[in-house]
Parts: sequence; C-alpha cells; structure tokens
Amino acid sequence: MKTKYTHSFDSMPRDYAGLCRVFLPRPIHDRAGYENTVEIADVFAGHEDRMSDGQNDYFDLLCDLVEKYETKTVPAPKLKSLALLKHLVEENGLSGADLSRILGRSLPLGPMILRGERKITAAHAVLLGKHFGIRPDAFIT
Repeated sequence: MKTKYTHSFDSMPRDYAGLCRVFLPRPIHDRAGYENTVEIADVFAGHEDRMSDGQNDYFDLLCDLVEKYETKTVPAPKLKSLALLKHLVEENGLSGADLSRILGRSLPLGPMILRGERKITAAHAVLLGKHFGIRPDAFIT
C-alpha cells in the first residue's frame, strides 16, 4: 500500500540505523513499494554534499533498489542524451536554474545545456546520473 511520507532532509536521522527506523529498505515487488522508496530517496536528492556517511549509504541503497526494479519493469527509452535530459527535467518539474544547481555550476549553464548551446560533459553526466538515479552514460551521446 502506498504510504505518504512527509519528511524533509533536515528532519531525517543522520545515522543508518535511525534511517532504517523511518523507512526500512526492502526489495521492491510492486508499484506501491516503488513509489514509497522513490519518495524517501527524493528527500535526499540534491543534498549529496550535506549527507553523513550513514545517509549516503542509505541513499545509495535506495537508488540501487529503485534501479533494480526499474530495470525489470520500465523499458529504457531510446532517447539521445539531450532529449533524455529535457524529459527528466520536465517530468521532475525542474527549471534550467534547478539544473544549474544540480550541476553545481553557474546559473546560465543549465539553460544553455537545455537549449543545446553547451554539451553535457562526463562530469555533468556523473552528477546528472546520481541526481536522477540512472547510469551516467545515458547522458553521453
């Protein structure tokens, strides 16, 4: 059954055991389990620079569980890297400025990439892969 969690990053425990008391990671078998896991993982997305070791391990595990489920149930889209990025930005309700923040770069970078004026570098691909929970090579044309 889908559960609505209302956690913020700052309200989450910093230790792994405490995080497991909030949401115990388990193999994902259905859509509800998937949605619950993604919802908790989203609490950590974008806070990689502020995470404790326990939070980082917990987030990595959640991402691994989501990736395993998606690999089995979601067909991989056949998109070029820029089209994939535009799709992910739109699906997640992000702006070009949000993309710049994800990349940790100057404010104009995100919109420039989305307009095709700048290429996605390998370093960008790693950050995007981590943020969106997919393999970085998906962003390399």
